[in-house]
Amino acid sequence: MSCLTRASLLLLSACSFTLSAAAMPVKSATPAASVKQMLGQKLMLDLRYYCEQAPINGQCRTPMTKLPPELATLVRDYDIGGVILFAENLAGVAQTVQLNRDLQSAAAASKLKLPLFIGIDQEGGRVARLPRSLATSFAGNMAIGATYAEHGTKFATEAGKVLADELLALGINVNFAPTIDVNVNPQNPVINVRAFGENPQQVAELGNAMTSAMQQRGMIAALKHFPGHGDTEVDSHLGLPRVEHSSEQIRQVDLYPFAHIIKQQTPGMIMTAHIQFPALDSSTFVSKNGEEMLKPATLSRTILHDVLRQEMGYKGVIVTDALDMAGISKFFTHTEAVVQTFAAGADIALMPVKLQHPSELTALAALLNELEAAVNKGAIAKTELAESYQRIVALKQQYPLLPAVKSAAEQTKLAGKLLGSAAHRQSELALAKAAITQVKPASSYWPFKLSDTKKLLLIMPDQTKAKALAAALQHYSKDHFVIDSISLQQTDLSKASAQISAADLVISGFIAPMQSLADIGGMDDLTGIANIAAAYERQSLQFETLLPQITAKKKPHVFLSMRAPYDISRYGQYADVVLASYAYNTSEQPTAMGAGNAVYEALAQALLGQYRLTGKLPVTVSGY
Repeated sequence: MSCLTRASLLLLSACSFTLSAAAMPVKSATPAASVKQMLGQKLMLDLRYYCEQAPINGQCRTPMTKLPPELATLVRDYDIGGVILFAENLAGVAQTVQLNRDLQSAAAASKLKLPLFIGIDQEGGRVARLPRSLATSFAGNMAIGATYAEHGTKFATEAGKVLADELLALGINVNFAPTIDVNVNPQNPVINVRAFGENPQQVAELGNAMTSAMQQRGMIAALKHFPGHGDTEVDSHLGLPRVEHSSEQIRQVDLYPFAHIIKQQTPGMIMTAHIQFPALDSSTFVSKNGEEMLKPATLSRTILHDVLRQEMGYKGVIVTDALDMAGISKFFTHTEAVVQTFAAGADIALMPVKLQHPSELTALAALLNELEAAVNKGAIAKTELAESYQRIVALKQQYPLLPAVKSAAEQTKLAGKLLGSAAHRQSELALAKAAITQVKPASSYWPFKLSDTKKLLLIMPDQTKAKALAAALQHYSKDHFVIDSISLQQTDLSKASAQISAADLVISGFIAPMQSLADIGGMDDLTGIANIAAAYERQSLQFETLLPQITAKKKPHVFLSMRAPYDISRYGQYADVVLASYAYNTSEQPTAMGAGNAVYEALAQALLGQYRLTGKLPVTVSGY
């Protein structure tokens, strides 16, 4: 069968848009560009919030869902190369389609007329920016890792295809995924379930399958976080992590998935990590506060040029992680960070400057002027600038960045049929079910059946998750349950003892570790992280108060580990049955079936014994 048109792809996502040599867009000559225009192509802007006037107190918190004329002018006049979208930008199908078309129209009006990279963090699982009731988000990478023993790369491929098709339908052409960090540290606050697991070979195979699936559909994949974020205990949003692995260990573990995928194909992009790797580069810099420090990978020429380009042979586009993260912004000015990462070999600076209200817009012109001055002084080599620009243009010419359909109305109609379609929701549920792992007891034996009970008590992180599980249990059960619930967010537990006593069976669930800024959206959420930390601490104390009561009252008890399964070592002792789901997110309508609550549907069916549990722990859990 001949390769489908993009319009057909939106209707028939099961058909593969394979980027074979014959199917690739015909390359045109690289447009001649000035130094400043080339620099503009190397910037990828954050347009998450925009206020028409500068906020009197605090930061702007008005979501940018419609492109203001002044931002369109910036994209046009400075030949900007790309933008990144967040959940706040995405209010619905028609709105998202129109926003992306307006962004591309602004780029088309520029002198270079190069289309924009429009990127997003749609990893699946806990990092998904599109509304879960609207788009298919899947259970995430560690859930996929849990299916590997039984299903190999099946679900990595399927998730890659669906994510690509749905994003492309909306006009989004870069997905900052897959995460191919090897999570070897149970205390990792920011990666954990975003990783496929702890085995480098398994991570490499699953990452390769997802990358291949996305790029064959026409979506640019961005592997992250090079050279590896899997053994950190500091969130690079909040500080500067340091990995003390030996050079040999780095190559056998951290770099292995990147090297494997680069050999198999050409990933469109690779994203850098704001992490120090002294075994790879022990050179130092002086921070803006006068402190001498080791260079992080994002700013290390040894790591980006010598290791990634020369040693590993990567020829694609290197994009930084967000430059507003504290791992960079705490130690460098905006301009210093961009100059140094470009000098190190990065092609694209992600989120280099804030543009959230009119008085901030001059910061972009100032940045470009300073970057141009850095080129003229030799701090950024002109030859390397030209080579970087050529890589960016080549990638833009290789992939179909613009929708094939002519009108926004037609694109919206096609996208509406595709996003969250019945077939995609079936795949989402299939992954969630295949991932559920019975950790305790070790055999398939269960000491009780839910069908023998009438009164269930759900102890869950919040009422939304309790509602989602209760609705799924009632939906899939032939029998009617009387379901009571305790939210770990509630402050009054005076009735908890009586609730436990009245239950025939207790089902408890916990989410560990606490949410990171990557889950929420980024550095603009920093003001709320203290509240999240306090709430998490309170939930932990509440949970640890209730667990011994369940044991003391000799109630049958199922514990659900709903994020990283490492918490089973802490809480599994209190339960007769322990299940790991690796995911916990609900959609905007938590009680709906087939609309973004797949993990709860999978858990309900597992608890009811309606299918064989085949998931396997993809990481080591102490004691299990």
